[in-house]
Amino acid sequence: MAATREDIINALKTVEDPELFKDIVTLNMVKEVHICAGAVKVDVELTTPACPLKENIRNSVTTAVMQVPGVASVEVNLSAKVRSMIEQKPILPGVLNIIAVGAGKGGVGKSTVAVNLAVGLALQGARVGLLDGDVYGPSIPTMTGLAIQNPSLRDEKIVPFEIGPAEHVIKVMSIGFIVPPEKALIWRGPMVHGVIKQFLEQVDWGDLDYLVVDLPPGTGDVSLTLAQSIPLTGAVIVATPQEVALADARRAVRMFQQLGVSILGVVENMSYFVCEHGTQYDIFGRGGARKMATTMGLPFLGELPIDMQIRKLSDNGDPFTNFSSAGPSQKQLVSIVQTLAGQISVRNMTRPAGKPLKVDVTE
Repeated sequence: MAATREDIINALKTVEDPELFKDIVTLNMVKEVHICAGAVKVDVELTTPACPLKENIRNSVTTAVMQVPGVASVEVNLSAKVRSMIEQKPILPGVLNIIAVGAGKGGVGKSTVAVNLAVGLALQGARVGLLDGDVYGPSIPTMTGLAIQNPSLRDEKIVPFEIGPAEHVIKVMSIGFIVPPEKALIWRGPMVHGVIKQFLEQVDWGDLDYLVVDLPPGTGDVSLTLAQSIPLTGAVIVATPQEVALADARRAVRMFQQLGVSILGVVENMSYFVCEHGTQYDIFGRGGARKMATTMGLPFLGELPIDMQIRKLSDNGDPFTNFSSAGPSQKQLVSIVQTLAGQISVRNMTRPAGKPLKVDVTE
């Protein structure tokens, strides 16, 4: 007896997305089913190119379809289309997801994590932008290897700079491209509010799957401006393991929650140090951020060691090499990026769209 398309679809209804906990037919992930003399081809569209469990899905689809009578072989073609929690928005209409990377205090490696998140998502095949929102201490130009230079205009919009190979290019914008590195920006809240609004509204970001925003440390004006202006997909909190950093990280979590912004996860940076003999040293007390995430009911994205290679590549403006070389952080970085992409998919598929809050910046 020959298998029918209805038979295949019914079989695929038993395949559950391991992160969204719904079957792939209900989630509209099954795009095409072709049957020819017992040979079945199934096209499945994932919710992110960085899906960490894509091979699990492929294997589950293959197993389910092979159980249908009359099926001799199965070919599963995986593609990806990043989804958004909202259909349209007046600001950044071509950007599907906006991810704020924040920290309660400075010096915990927030910018390093933001840059590597952007690079990792781009290397997975996503269209990515990186906005340096740390107007007081912009470090993105150094970390991306882009020199101080005036951006150009196209159709009265600022053209962002680009880094990376053509197939994995990242669009980048920072106040650091315009202001000399030794110049201190002595700005009050309204001026900071204005420049962030300009970077959101007057930069030609185009179509992006993810816009990663590196925030200044603390709970100040930039975070308020973002929450006021655009519906953030969520925030990533970066912390080191010791309690003095975690206390401020908790405040950052509560700030975002008060503003109606979901926490996509926590990253523990400087989690440990591996010496040249392979011995691990928990310099700051490993595991504190993981414990904080568990206590506060937040996803834990992963931990990063104190890595001299990351430091050197950041100073040299070469973040892509963090993912191509066999350094001590390569696997951890890939895992964190994939886990974050999964959390974004969960956020977009299971929670209602947020709306920008009206928060008085003078409060």
